Amino acid sequence: MSTAAMGYSDRSGLIGRLGRDGLIQIILIANTFIMLAPIVLMIFSAFKTNTEIFQTPFALPDFTHVANIGKIWTETNFFRYLVNSAIVTGTSLLLILTLGTMAAYAIARYQFTGSGFVLMFFIAGLTLPLKLAIIPLFVLMRDLGVLNTQAALVIIYVAMGLPTTVFIMTGFIRTLPNELEDAARMDGASEARIMWSIMLPLVRPAMVIAGIQNVVPIWNDFFFPLIFIQSDHLKTLPQGLTTFMGEYTTDWGVLFAGLTLSAAPIILIYIILSRQFINGMTAGAVK
Repeated sequence: MSTAAMGYSDRSGLIGRLGRDGLIQIILIANTFIMLAPIVLMIFSAFKTNTEIFQTPFALPDFTHVANIGKIWTETNFFRYLVNSAIVTGTSLLLILTLGTMAAYAIARYQFTGSGFVLMFFIAGLTLPLKLAIIPLFVLMRDLGVLNTQAALVIIYVAMGLPTTVFIMTGFIRTLPNELEDAARMDGASEARIMWSIMLPLVRPAMVIAGIQNVVPIWNDFFFPLIFIQSDHLKTLPQGLTTFMGEYTTDWGVLFAGLTLSAAPIILIYIILSRQFINGMTAGAVK
């Protein structure tokens, strides 16, 4: 092949790669816009009146107009709903990560008969939506005496979150070298010490992924609190925000203000843990 032909081939390949990279960048930018647009509109609407929301939905609001936020704090039990959501979500997440990590460590590190079956048993939970079993769940919670308590929600959320957590943690723990545990055993460390002091810090990125994977649906869940919680002082945020919606009229400004305030904690947590989240997503990609 002549030098001119080789040069033309190299230029064609470079142009092709640039075109492909440019297309990927355009797709990513468009996806970012699609994801952020609803959030921006929600924040803008939190500072508008009902009339402004429908007449100029895309216009910049007057950010000094905080009447909607004032109504949230003074005319509703928003703070009580926020505390309830924090208690339910925090307790559920703590139990999910603790139990899920312990189960995943046993499955990934110990060779015993039926370990594969135990893992498949957990994974099978991913295919069984608990909403289809709402009537048996209601009867079970009634018999346990936990209806209209936060314990009912915690039990359900832990059952929902364990399959995903065990699946994520098992795959991550299997990538860790066995030499770390062997060295610790030679130094006389117990199995519990090995898990909590040596392995747990190494699986922190995977725990962040499992935590984010579970905290968002738990925090935003409306269905189960609607079924199992009747008392107003026990309602979570998604359930409590329905008080802003009337049968004939809805104060959309106040509703969007409530949605903005309820989304803020999750967004803040994700920003703080974003580095750990990215590390967990890329772990194992490079040896």
